[in-house]
Amino acid sequence: MEFADLLYDKKGPVAVITLNRPEAMNSLTPELENELHQALDLADGDPEVRCAVLTGAGAAFCAGYDMGPEGPDGRPMDPTGKSVGEYIDFWYRSDARAVEKLNHLWRLHIPVIAAVNGWALGGGFWYQLAADITIAARGAVFGQPEVRHISNSTFLMAALVGWKATNRYSLTGDHLDAEEALRIGLVNEVVDDDALLDRALELANRIAMVPEAAVRVNKAITMMGLQAAGVNAGMLLNGALSSIVHSSHGPDREELFDAQRRDGLRGYLKTRDDKFRPEPFGPRSAKPKE
Repeated sequence: MEFADLLYDKKGPVAVITLNRPEAMNSLTPELENELHQALDLADGDPEVRCAVLTGAGAAFCAGYDMGPEGPDGRPMDPTGKSVGEYIDFWYRSDARAVEKLNHLWRLHIPVIAAVNGWALGGGFWYQLAADITIAARGAVFGQPEVRHISNSTFLMAALVGWKATNRYSLTGDHLDAEEALRIGLVNEVVDDDALLDRALELANRIAMVPEAAVRVNKAITMMGLQAAGVNAGMLLNGALSSIVHSSHGPDREELFDAQRRDGLRGYLKTRDDKFRPEPFGPRSAKPKE
């Protein structure tokens, strides 16, 4: 299978899946996200593959969903030209699909190790949450800054690290560095940047030494058990409530659209994020230059 925006490489019993849009910080387009799930299914269906490693090319793991214009009506977030019902329907369907895509990782027979290099924001943050194991490079930065433009967080974070830590970061969109992510239990371990892939492959090969049936069933015990215990219900509710926040367009978001019309995506992000700087962690924890 050939991919346009993704690299797929087998290293013995390990499939290495690399998001490959480095010029766009591996932001997720519909095409790249579809390729990602095709690659995961390809690895899961290969009897020679016992574990998958998911990482990103360049300076980012994944900076979230692509925010470029989409068609003559602009980005779907813009309600211009849509009725209230059409706008809500769009987001209801979109957010239900987003939940299903994260659940896909839990249904795989093979485990997925997220090797997080650089930025893991928005949708990229969610995918590393849904992975079975996460190893972070020391320079990794996590966050959900999209909440600042009226968007959703994910219940997976609360299921993983608890509601106190989740509220601290999901209600602000603030960045976390790798050490803070480790402290609150968001990642399994932190390694030097140049050791990230080697460490992920080392762990993947260690998993591959365990009999396939044991890995498959024990992953199912954990992930299906969590779903049966209520995480699945939480994610279904996540999808429904996400459509409400996404369709809650108002003056705050319109200000961002005005900035984007004037100055493009850079203007949008500057208007959204500059008032939150300095961030508590990461490369933007320094005060912005005047």
